[in-house]
Amino acid sequence: MKSCRIYIAAVLLAAFSFGIATVNAQSSNFGVPNLMRYDSKRFHFGFLLGYNQFDFTIRSKADLSEYDSLMVVNTAAMSGFNLGIVTNLRLGKFFDLRLIPGLSFGDRVVNYTILYPDQSRLVTKKNIESVYLDVPLLLKFKSSRMHNVRAYVIGGAQYSLDLISAAKKKNTNPKEIMLKLYPHDVQAQVGVGIDIYCTYFKFTTEFKMSFGLINLLVAEDNIYASSVHSLKSKMMQISFIFE
Repeated sequence: MKSCRIYIAAVLLAAFSFGIATVNAQSSNFGVPNLMRYDSKRFHFGFLLGYNQFDFTIRSKADLSEYDSLMVVNTAAMSGFNLGIVTNLRLGKFFDLRLIPGLSFGDRVVNYTILYPDQSRLVTKKNIESVYLDVPLLLKFKSSRMHNVRAYVIGGAQYSLDLISAAKKKNTNPKEIMLKLYPHDVQAQVGVGIDIYCTYFKFTTEFKMSFGLINLLVAEDNIYASSVHSLKSKMMQISFIFE
């Protein structure tokens, strides 16, 4: 998994470098705009490479005193990556409907801080690895085209299925209790982006946030699960899209 992430990071860096070079090239050339008939087509297709940070919106119990030495429960974001296939339907001059099924890879961490009688502290980390099959449906609102550049905002909803969910796994080792999540999730999404019309294709850089609407936590009788009311997904994503 680690070597795969290094490879994907190198690909994303190359895509970002390409985007910067493309912007510089386009800004220095104000001749005939590229892809003049691109936006008149009904459908467009492409692919997406993305960097993400998986996290949770957590709501722990207000009073943790019943858990003896447990003081604080919080989360930490972890880096991952996305792959997707783009299908774009033109609805009008300023609106598109986009379907981008794909895969999201990433980890999330929940930290439990325990205070001992001698005032020393121990942070127990519960790492949750996920591979999501994502199916987002998004509405894209575009600005007027400025030569070879166009800005836009995007919003919609996404259904996600965790392909490696541990929801049905049993905790066989009491010293290694897992924090389990349900596999099905629904998120609201909102973002902004810039389309750059190149000579033969369109290159896009997009920033997007996802906010989970469903409590993913599987309720169990252990300190890690019972001290938390809800865990909802949260993700930041930077995407490089080629259409």
